[in-house]
Amino acid sequence: MGFFNRIKEGLRKTVQILNTDIRDIFKQKGRLVDDSFLDEMFEIFVKTDMGVATSKEIIAEVRTQYRGRVVEMFDVLQTIKTKLKSLMAQPTAPIRFAEKGTTVIMACGVNGSGKTTTIAKLTSMFVADGKKVVLGAADTFRAAAVEQLTIWANRLGAEIVVGKSGSDPASVAHKAVAKALEINADLCIVDTAGRLQTQKNLMQELEKIRRVLSKQIPEAPHEVILILDATTGQNGISQAKYFTEAVKCTGIVLAKLDGTAKGGVVIAIRKQIDLPVKFIGVGESAVDLALFDPNEFVDALFDETEKSEEAEK
Repeated sequence: MGFFNRIKEGLRKTVQILNTDIRDIFKQKGRLVDDSFLDEMFEIFVKTDMGVATSKEIIAEVRTQYRGRVVEMFDVLQTIKTKLKSLMAQPTAPIRFAEKGTTVIMACGVNGSGKTTTIAKLTSMFVADGKKVVLGAADTFRAAAVEQLTIWANRLGAEIVVGKSGSDPASVAHKAVAKALEINADLCIVDTAGRLQTQKNLMQELEKIRRVLSKQIPEAPHEVILILDATTGQNGISQAKYFTEAVKCTGIVLAKLDGTAKGGVVIAIRKQIDLPVKFIGVGESAVDLALFDPNEFVDALFDETEKSEEAEK
């Protein structure tokens, strides 16, 4: 499956809502852009969790260009897409690698966000690219997480460093980087225990892990990736704020996008939190991780709606 189709497949539930709702307000050939029309459009975007602020900006753009005119769906869609692409613009580089030596990636997120599976997907991608990877199982309080990561490491051909149950997570992170340096690995990915963004003591633990990593390699961690569960919708914005304040997150992986009708939250996060969305999870297998491209994401959101219109012409 091509990249664009993988994103569209992951966005299926969100696309279905947009396609149905947008077509509903264009039942007649041409529609007058008045307050009623703009209110209906606003509700559609809020429903997909694009956020109130983003939805208002889109509606303001449509109002400016078309108010008082009778418009066709195609013209309005092009305006909406152009506006969204400008709001979603971000740097294109997915991962900032170390200039030399081992690149260290620290992964964090709340409980159940899909963190361990996402780490497996990243590992699969790097191994397929010929890179040597070491995983650090710094979630020392949940045996199942260590076991799951170990299974993935063995399956994908990566090294793994674990610690005793309940041991200091920072010490495991230290050992993982030491192992990566010893074997001259290209990457070291450090898993951390899931935690709520409001648990101050656990957030301080994350800060400690980050400090330990930077003592071994001054520029480390080169990436601090926050894994967000797309099904949580707007709550993801709160998570992004707190985690970024604590450990200076450098990017987001949005997991479980294929399981939600709230795919518009990507847009809300990008607008409200100055963090690039690096990858999106669009399935359960190790290869179901797509590099995030804002333009293709927006095109995928409205692809079915545009196809429906073309079919009727």
